[in-house]
Amino acid sequence: MQASDSIDTADGARIAPAIGGGRVRFVLVEPTHVGNIGAAARAIRTMGFCGLSVVAPREPGYRASSEAVALATHALSVLQESSSHPTTVQALEGAGLAFAMTGTPRKYGPPHRTMREAALQAADWLRQDRGPVAFLFGTERSGLLNEDVLRCHFSCAIPADARFGSLNLAQAVQVAAYELRCALSAPEPGREAQPEGGGAAVEAIERLFVSLEQALTAIGFHDPQQPKHSMARLRRLFARAALSPTEVDLLQGICAAMIEPKRLRAGRKRGQAPQ
Repeated sequence: MQASDSIDTADGARIAPAIGGGRVRFVLVEPTHVGNIGAAARAIRTMGFCGLSVVAPREPGYRASSEAVALATHALSVLQESSSHPTTVQALEGAGLAFAMTGTPRKYGPPHRTMREAALQAADWLRQDRGPVAFLFGTERSGLLNEDVLRCHFSCAIPADARFGSLNLAQAVQVAAYELRCALSAPEPGREAQPEGGGAAVEAIERLFVSLEQALTAIGFHDPQQPKHSMARLRRLFARAALSPTEVDLLQGICAAMIEPKRLRAGRKRGQAPQ
């Protein structure tokens, strides 16, 4: 079935064009089969989206691959305009809400949602114009690494038969895009005033955790040689807190003071390294 250029729903309703632009991002981490990239492009295009990002693909020239082009069908523009990144953090840059697609909740990972719950949360986020949303998908054989799951605000799963719960990468992307389209197409529900918070971009939170680890090491709380699970537990705690950009800045300042107290910095010229 050929997808049209419009993003109208079957009943004539219409999704705001901006939602199909750069505000929704589907991120494929280290895909090994170029065909899956092309099929993923088609999957998101049929649901009215166009934001596709690829992290460290096995085939860097995937955009020109005959297999990818064939499976993209009428979504060739999504494939060719996809962004490619060396790291997950770079692919998630600017995302204020990120979901790690994984069927297995991590013990010290972010809060877990079903796919439908995640889609409804993402739709509400987009309606409030709180910034871009990203859905992160792992490599075909082993899924996402723990470190990539921990970089997201939430993890989510597509309900499947426990005896055979493995979906093809492009199929998983299709289901996620479908659920988000349904959530965005539904009448907006009445809701209570949302608490302030959230919206801190993934890269800002990553910088915070670098500083936090340095600070906790400086005061003797954290041992990098025997890290145990303290940093993972803190990630989970901050994920529940839904940090705002201002709160991240506040915590960065606290970390800076822990690493080097202000009294030791006083009087030193700007840019001069500590002795």
